[in-house]
Amino acid sequence: MKLPIFFEKRELVTPGELIAEGGYVAGESTYKENDKIYATRVGLVNYAGRRLNVVALKAFYVPKVGDLVIGEVVDVNLGSWTLDIKAPHLAILRASDVLDRSFSPQRDDLPSIFDVDDLILSKIVAYDRTRDPLLTIREPGLGKISGGQVVEITPTKIPRVIGSKGSMVNMLKKETGCQITVCQNGLVLIVGKTSEQEKFAIKAIRKIDQEAHTKGLTERVTEMIRKEKKGD
Repeated sequence: MKLPIFFEKRELVTPGELIAEGGYVAGESTYKENDKIYATRVGLVNYAGRRLNVVALKAFYVPKVGDLVIGEVVDVNLGSWTLDIKAPHLAILRASDVLDRSFSPQRDDLPSIFDVDDLILSKIVAYDRTRDPLLTIREPGLGKISGGQVVEITPTKIPRVIGSKGSMVNMLKKETGCQITVCQNGLVLIVGKTSEQEKFAIKAIRKIDQEAHTKGLTERVTEMIRKEKKGD
């Protein structure tokens, strides 16, 4: 008789979720209780024979509806694009969420709109465990990124980049003169009038990423930017 297992290989689990029950062996990042095996960390299920493991994912982005994300186009399909948004699952941007009319394969050449390697600023409109995240660009400011710099940081540090009521990101905009778009999947779009402005913002964001756990960070980042500008 096959023992019950509730997740397939490489499916995402979170701490406390029941992975399997019966005669399985608890491996890495799991524990067994009353003949049931649970996950102890966020990660992907893996198993060999009866031994179950969770491959822990550090600083890992879990999509949520309403999140602003930057994704890289990795495939152009019939009627949609596939994007890598730094999550366990690829995301889908449908042509119907881009065009102002219904998609026609005979009329619409999708690679001429977005092609492989293009970076797209978009928003997640649907996601659950049964399907890949769905994206839209049907909001002001969303679409293909054609300028500026994109910086990648640890996704869990994004709230620190934003700050309380936007205090940190507003300071960054004021001190660097850049437009800064912070995305929940750990990517930050920086658009300045000059490359020097963008350089100041990039250095500041990397400092936040490294020192997010410390106190007085806003003041230290402000001081660093001002010193950098004076030394320019």
